[in-house]
Amino acid sequence: MTTTDRQSLADYLSLTYPYQVIADPTGGYFIQFPDLPGCMTQVEERDDIGAMADEIRELWIEAVYERGDDIPLPSTSAGYSGKFVMRIPRSLHRTLAESAEREGVSLNQYASVLLARGDVLKQVEGRQEKHASPSPSKQRTRRSLSAKRAAFQTEAHGG
Repeated sequence: MTTTDRQSLADYLSLTYPYQVIADPTGGYFIQFPDLPGCMTQVEERDDIGAMADEIRELWIEAVYERGDDIPLPSTSAGYSGKFVMRIPRSLHRTLAESAEREGVSLNQYASVLLARGDVLKQVEGRQEKHASPSPSKQRTRRSLSAKRAAFQTEAHGG
């Protein structure tokens, strides 16, 4: 892109960029924007993720725009509608619906949170398993992750 066909700063700031959140096994969350090279940050509390993601995205775009560098457009998720159908046992359906009701959220929202948590745990465990001979601190982290997974599974099944 050349500067003649460049959008305004306000146009770039109004774009929605996807970001990834990765839970750190030692605490906190790592946030990165795959479409914006080097645009990343870290937060301690889950409640801070959205605000900090917006802030770092805006700062990155402003800095790159001021330098006159190209700003990539957001990638799209055209192949994903955000909807899929899944068959589960009736007992699990009932348990999930009851848990969602206790939490005061819809079943869809509750299931989405559980799926996201499980996916993050799976990603973290996959990274941990890549190391052949874990140090004592990594062994403690794995035990901690196993305990968190057990607690998550208990919570997911209404326990």
